[in-house]
Amino acid sequence: MAFSTERAVRPVLSKICAQCSTLAGRRNTAVIGSAAQTTTRQLQQQRQKGSLHGTRSRSHPLQQWTSQKSNTTRLSSGLAQPSFTSSSFASPDASRKQPVLGPDDLFHSFTNSPIPEIRQRAAFIKRHANCPHHSHRPGLAATETDSLPPQHVDFECPDCGIPVYCSKEHWADDYEAHLQICDTLRQINEDDHDLRSGREFPEFEYAGQQIEEQLVNMTNWDTFLYTRNFNAINDDRSMRQATRLLTYPITIASILHELSPYSMTPGGRLTVEGLKSFSALRYTLHPPLSGGNGEIKGLRPEAPPVRLFILGARAESSLPRDVWVQLAHLFPQAKFHLIFIGPESMTNRDDEFPLPPRTASNPFGAVVEDRVWPTMKISTIVDYYHTLHKTGHFYPYDPYFDCFMLFHPGLGHPASSHEWEETVPLLLETKAPIIVTGYTQEDMERDISWVNKSCAGEFDMLLEPGENTFRSLRWDLNDMDPQDISAGNWGVWSFRGKRYEATYKGEE
Repeated sequence: MAFSTERAVRPVLSKICAQCSTLAGRRNTAVIGSAAQTTTRQLQQQRQKGSLHGTRSRSHPLQQWTSQKSNTTRLSSGLAQPSFTSSSFASPDASRKQPVLGPDDLFHSFTNSPIPEIRQRAAFIKRHANCPHHSHRPGLAATETDSLPPQHVDFECPDCGIPVYCSKEHWADDYEAHLQICDTLRQINEDDHDLRSGREFPEFEYAGQQIEEQLVNMTNWDTFLYTRNFNAINDDRSMRQATRLLTYPITIASILHELSPYSMTPGGRLTVEGLKSFSALRYTLHPPLSGGNGEIKGLRPEAPPVRLFILGARAESSLPRDVWVQLAHLFPQAKFHLIFIGPESMTNRDDEFPLPPRTASNPFGAVVEDRVWPTMKISTIVDYYHTLHKTGHFYPYDPYFDCFMLFHPGLGHPASSHEWEETVPLLLETKAPIIVTGYTQEDMERDISWVNKSCAGEFDMLLEPGENTFRSLRWDLNDMDPQDISAGNWGVWSFRGKRYEATYKGEE
C-alpha cells in the first residue's frame, strides 16, 4: 500500500509550523521588550493578534523539532526537496505565494494535472496497474476467443480522473461496476490536489496541553476535536486531511484512555480479559493524586514510562512529532517511550537522522529522540522485533507498563505473513496487550484468521474486531490496483497471550 499521503503532508506541516515559529519568535521578543509598560489585558490582546491563522495562539512542540531537521525532506516522488525552516520565512508577507489551485478547481485528471507529482503518479499507475475487465482474467471471459492477455490501464474515467481501464470500450462495458467506487475515487483525486494546492492548512495546527479539569469526549472525531480545543474544522475535506495523521496516536489513546469509547456494554466490543489488561495500563496512565510537589518533602516515587512498541513501523515512524505529542497531551500525568521497530522504520528519514553506529552501549544502532516532549521519548530501531526479543534487550515486560501496536501489519497477507511467524509467538509470551489495525474489513479478517490458525488456543481476545472509531476519514488509493481503496486504520482489534491460572500440586 502506498504512503504518498503522509509524505506529502510532512512538508506542509513543516511549512506551517516554521511559519508559526518565525512569527511567534518575532512577536514574543517585542512583547518581552515592552512587558514593563504593558498591562496583562494588553498582553493577551497582542498574543491573540499574533496567532498565525487568526485564532488563539498555541504552543507548537514541532517548532523545536523542525529547527533540527536536515536541509532536505523527501517527498513521495523520491526527489529531495528543500525543507521549510524558520529562516525560510524571514518575510512572511513577501514569501507567501498564491495557491496553485483554488478550492473550486481541485478536480483534474491525473495525467493532465497541474501538479507534476500527480502526473508522475499517473505514469506509475499506467505502468503497473492491470485492467480489471473480465476479459483479461482467465475463466471469466464469455468464450475462450474473448479471453485477452493482461493489459495495463490507460484510459482515465472522465468522472474520477484516474486511470482505471485499458480502453474506453472496457470502461463503458464495466461502467456499472466502476460506479461503485467512482465517487470515492473522485474524492481521492480532489483530496490529493487539495493537499498540494498551496493553500494554508489551519487544520494542521494542533491543540496544546489539556487542562486537567477539562475532560475529553472520545465518542467520535467531532466531540474529540471540540473537547480538545482544536481549531474549528468547517468542511469535510479539511477534516479528512486532519484525521489522516491524527488517526495514529488517537487510535492508541482511544483504547488505553479511561474514557475510551470501547466498553463491556452490549456492542462495546471490550471483553472481560480486555478490561483486565487495559485497566492495568490505565492505572499507570491515570495515576492517583499523591500530593507531591517540587519541594523535597513533596517528592514521591514515579512510575516508569509506558513503553509503546510500534512494530513493523513504516510511514507512522516519520510522522511529524507534533502528531505523536498529542498522545502525551491526553495523558499529562504519564510518561511515554515510543519505540519504532522494523526494517522500514527509517524510510525517508535517513537525511534527518543518520543511523548511528552499533556500539556496546547502543548494540542495535537505535536513533533516540529524548527531547520530543518533557514526558515523551522516541526511539527507532531498524531491525526485526524477534531479533531484539531473543537478546532480552527490553526484558522484563510488565502488563502495567508495556503495550504493542501493529499498524496494518499484514499478518495474513501472503507477501508478509512469513515475517511475523517468528514474532507473534514471542509477543504472546510477554502477556502484554497487542493492538492491531487493518486497512479494510477484509484485511482485518485475514489477519485474524492467520492468528487463529497459527496460534490457536494460545491467546485471549481483548477487543472484538470492528470499525475503528478514530479511523482516517480520508480514503487512499493503491497505485498498483486503482480498484483497491482503503482507509488508514479502518478496523481495530486486540489480543494477548493466554494467561493460565496457577494450580498447586495436591489440590483437588
